Amino acid sequence: MREGQIVVTGASRGIGASIADELVRRGYAVVGLSRSGESASGVAIACDMTDESAVSAAFAEVARRGPIAGLVNNAGIHLSSASAELTTNEYERVMSLNATAVMVACREIHPYLKANGGSIINIGSFFDKLGVAKNLAYCASKAAVGAMTRCLAVEWACDKISVLGIAPGYIETDLNRSFLAKPSVQEWVAKRIPTGRAGAPREVARLVAALLDENLTFLTGETIYIDGGQGMNH
Repeated sequence: MREGQIVVTGASRGIGASIADELVRRGYAVVGLSRSGESASGVAIACDMTDESAVSAAFAEVARRGPIAGLVNNAGIHLSSASAELTTNEYERVMSLNATAVMVACREIHPYLKANGGSIINIGSFFDKLGVAKNLAYCASKAAVGAMTRCLAVEWACDKISVLGIAPGYIETDLNRSFLAKPSVQEWVAKRIPTGRAGAPREVARLVAALLDENLTFLTGETIYIDGGQGMNH
């Protein structure tokens, strides 16, 4: 078993579940946080990431179990709406979980990581650098994740905390599998994504695990895109 616990948010399904599975497979002690209180692997703790007091209490509970070595901010939500019809409530709902909750989680785990150093990996999206119709709130929230990653990396380097971002492209999960299976969508994917396919959650999970495995402390503040080359495809 590796030293220190890794906290994974949104660990009950999709990419978060794959991250938890992969880290456990590699010998990490994983604590999965989710609203439902379920985690694909490791210890599970119920936590609404938009509730600051709940996040603080959850991290304190993890710390009582032993040292914390890292955090993977994965919990998120996607809502699409024509920008001219986007309500403030819809916008704030997306920003609350995708951006504000990331800031809160980083802030609340900082004292636990500062003791011995550690790693924070924020899961963003390649939408952070694209103009995508009907995705104003989502794109803005993920751009904020990239900005926070850079700022925290600079500020917390003296605390021996590395902060990195991972920005996936289209990843096939239970939530979008039926959509991606449509012939018209498959045709679009084959043309638009240079690799000719959507990614798999385990590919993102392996990237997260590789970064934690190698412990490249001189690598910090960067966002790594895993999108099959779609974001750079002109």
